Amino acid sequence: MPTLEIRPLHRSDRDQLADLVNAHASAVVPGMGTSVSFLLASLERHPGEPITDPWVTERATLVAEQHRRVVAAAHLLRYCDEGPVNEYYRGLGQIEWFVFWPEAPSSNPYWANATAAAESLMDRCLSQFEQWGASRQCAAGDLPVPCGVYGVPEQWPHVRALYEWAGFSHTGHTEVVYVARVEELLRVAAPPLEALELRRSVGMNGTRFSAVAAGAVVGYIEVEIRDRAERLSANGRWADIGNLHVESGHRRRGVASWLLARAAEWLELAGVTRLLDYSYADGRNPDGQDPSAYQAFLGSRGFRELTRTCRGWTREPPERLQ
Repeated sequence: MPTLEIRPLHRSDRDQLADLVNAHASAVVPGMGTSVSFLLASLERHPGEPITDPWVTERATLVAEQHRRVVAAAHLLRYCDEGPVNEYYRGLGQIEWFVFWPEAPSSNPYWANATAAAESLMDRCLSQFEQWGASRQCAAGDLPVPCGVYGVPEQWPHVRALYEWAGFSHTGHTEVVYVARVEELLRVAAPPLEALELRRSVGMNGTRFSAVAAGAVVGYIEVEIRDRAERLSANGRWADIGNLHVESGHRRRGVASWLLARAAEWLELAGVTRLLDYSYADGRNPDGQDPSAYQAFLGSRGFRELTRTCRGWTREPPERLQ
């Protein structure tokens, strides 16, 4: 058997693959991970992406086996180039995620450094894009875990270096991931406005809590508990904020703080201990707003920065940086 082999994933690799994925996830979000069964299911479809997942026409999971050990793995997607597919995704070849062991123990002669193996695997990924006839190429790090791990986080300098070696450039934006202990979130007991009522309903991104004044919704927050089918964190249950919005005429009056406090009470009843939220690092949000005010709000409520992650890595197919 050769020292290094680049090949498709075998079912017998499942535990080693889960170890690789979970090691990368837990370096970003404490205790974050996935089960073997959910990981394998995610290689066949992505039920959490009901819009883009049906546009995928090809999938491939490749690994690098070195000295009989899986040291690197990548999951690739190829999107349709016809039909009801968003223009950006037409013909796109995407590295959904790429993980590898960045170091080798100096005292273990049987555990070699995996950087060269990862480079060989990357070459195979790029060849796969060519075989598929992908018109464009992009890369990410969106691991199949409950929340908080996407793009290329700052805790993965080895992945960033590999992408750059392969000719990918960070052409997107940088996001900040925030975390708070639910029990430590600042609580606001009384409604900040007279006759303000709370309504709970089903939202697009989790359970929605709406602030209603005189029959009109003046703000809302959505929180989603993230533990379906995955391995639960040893540190407790996780949730994230899907949306937090207050109408312009009611901002800076305590509505957002009151909504966050009501959502925190609900999450405590569900046994959730950690809450995540997200913000652009700088520049403008997609809605054109400066994110600094929202970042200050999160800090004042009990959130702290957990990581920064670079989203949007693209590569021109014929080009290759050495």
